[in-house]
Amino acid sequence: MNQRDAFIERLKESLAEWNAEIEALAERARQAGEQTRERHQEDIDRLKARRDEARRRLDELQASGEEAWDDMRQGADEAWEHLREAWKRASSRFK
Repeated sequence: MNQRDAFIERLKESLAEWNAEIEALAERARQAGEQTRERHQEDIDRLKARRDEARRRLDELQASGEEAWDDMRQGADEAWEHLREAWKRASSRFK
């Protein structure tokens, strides 16, 4: 497996983990009171938007040729970092 393919696989695994974690937060929000649920729903919606952005970057990376891989990887790295930051902020509010 080359470096590009390994990177893509790692991003796919991270995306799957975040999907599960977002769903777990959504379930906790559904079980909370209405006011808490509304407040957390905003965080969940932001996480989903970041996740969707990261997914688009992953799709672009997969479709890119070897020659564009370095440029595409940088964009994917940035999207993943934004998702990680959003995750930290949102999950800290769930505690």
